[in-house]
Amino acid sequence: MAGISLAVTLGAAVLPAAAAPLADPPPTPPSHTHSAADRVGHRPAVPQARPAAVRSALSDAPDIDVAKVQAHLTELNSIATRNGGTRKSSGQGYRDSVAYVKGKLQAAGYTVTEQPCTSGCAFGAGPNLIAEWPQGDATKVYMFGSHLDSVGAGPGINDNGSGSAALLETALTLAEQHPAMAARVRFGWWTDEEQGLNGSDFYVNSLSSAERAKIKAYYNFDMIASPNGGYFINHIGSAAAQPMKAYWDSLGLQPEENTEGAGRSDDYSFEQAGIATSGYAMGAGARKTTAQAAKWGGTANRAYDSCYHQSCDTTGNINATGLNRSVDGIASTLWQLAVTSSTPANDFSLTTSPTAGSVDPGASATSTVSTATTSGSAQTVTLSASGAPAGVTVSFSPSSVTSGAGSTMTVATTSATAPGTYPLTVTGTGSVTHTTTYTLTVKGAGGCTGQQLLTNGGFESGTTPWTGDTGTIGAHTGQSAHGGSRFAWLGGYGYSATDTLNQSVTVPTGCRKATLTYWLHIDTAETGSVAYDTFKVKVGSTTLTTLSNTDAAAGYTQRTLDLSPYIGQRITLTFTATEDAGLQSSFVLDDAALQTG
Repeated sequence: MAGISLAVTLGAAVLPAAAAPLADPPPTPPSHTHSAADRVGHRPAVPQARPAAVRSALSDAPDIDVAKVQAHLTELNSIATRNGGTRKSSGQGYRDSVAYVKGKLQAAGYTVTEQPCTSGCAFGAGPNLIAEWPQGDATKVYMFGSHLDSVGAGPGINDNGSGSAALLETALTLAEQHPAMAARVRFGWWTDEEQGLNGSDFYVNSLSSAERAKIKAYYNFDMIASPNGGYFINHIGSAAAQPMKAYWDSLGLQPEENTEGAGRSDDYSFEQAGIATSGYAMGAGARKTTAQAAKWGGTANRAYDSCYHQSCDTTGNINATGLNRSVDGIASTLWQLAVTSSTPANDFSLTTSPTAGSVDPGASATSTVSTATTSGSAQTVTLSASGAPAGVTVSFSPSSVTSGAGSTMTVATTSATAPGTYPLTVTGTGSVTHTTTYTLTVKGAGGCTGQQLLTNGGFESGTTPWTGDTGTIGAHTGQSAHGGSRFAWLGGYGYSATDTLNQSVTVPTGCRKATLTYWLHIDTAETGSVAYDTFKVKVGSTTLTTLSNTDAAAGYTQRTLDLSPYIGQRITLTFTATEDAGLQSSFVLDDAALQTG
């Protein structure tokens, strides 16, 4: 939860205790200065579930396994540990968090998009991650979100690994149970919340008015496992809040208005756009009152989370009971709003046989896509596929069928298709939408043709396909290229900062050797033999080498690393420069190559 403080006056009970001072609050962006009274006066309504539907959803919604949520938190904590103890939006810890969540969602069949924040975010901030379950009425969207970044001071496991992990496991459970959907469900994991709600602001501002109108309500989850927490709901009296309140009421929790969090998390970005919002929270730096301690347990006159914005916000800072109640309430809300117990009047099933195929580069695989009418009348089903890697095309013959008929799916590769295993999502669209999966394995060529695998290693062709802090790439004044006119200038700020560049490649099987070479010029204002500023080369989370200001020299030096252990694997190569708060060190990178042989 970002440390943005707003004076609020709401028509609900105000916590008697004053909020404790918030640690290291970022500057308040001008767009976040509207009063709560303005927001309440313009809060839109959202259709409220009928009481019978609420009762059904409370019994039909799944019991989310909190142990699985905690397993996600353990992984987020490990990611932070591998990246300097933080998952801040501009660091590799955040990007690794995005990769972890994205991988789980893609494997479950979600349509997943990384949305770079190209304006308004902190320098180097990673992307938003958006996942939509591709079923239900696309004109009626319920959105569930949480911020995935932490502050720089700690790993952010309650703030806000708790909300992020709870949404991830809810999304995976939805995919596993695969219920009939009355509406679309979209999940968002936001970047740069801790710097001023910037990622969610960017997302909302990027939506057209028609796309905004499709979002019937947005639900936010920020700090839902506070150790000394309470049970708070955003806009508790609103129509949007009622499904959430119904679940916590069923547990006898007597939830209260989230006054401490008003205007301080990503729901506020949606409020400003006129979208109905609510959400759960368990409190940050404000102190629990005597009345709240008597009602909920815990310790009066102590912060809801004593590790708020600190390095101690680890997996040891999680209230498992509160987390369990929160994630089950999320599932209950989702089921109430978007899941239907009724069978569509006309429905069909969708399968592939075989469900997997293995081919050499340049060859094709086929599978029969079968449909069957499961209720009502037969209907036209249009077939499509997603998830194919570069060099792979998927076609259907015919491309549309009447349910009950089948189609031949052809998955064609080229000689340049990289070996690897690729999950494809096959979608059938009729009056409803169904998906199934097909797994393509592209085998190695059986030998090795020496080739250079990195694309644009000399940075002369723009920034593609490099990701991360691509603003470091250019023909910058003050440094020179090793070859050509462009290079990547990482670091050189003279204050605490991190720059990262990434590229993913597949190292083909059948090769005997894979060698990474790159040219690096290090100059520094540091003196002495202490490594204040560093340059690291990683494959995945493994650091292959670390250089520092102590390695500074005139001109470029060619560096070489053996990547042979990664033959046959899809890898992400990462260059990271990290400066401390003192004098500058520049790490100027050019002419990188990954050669097989």
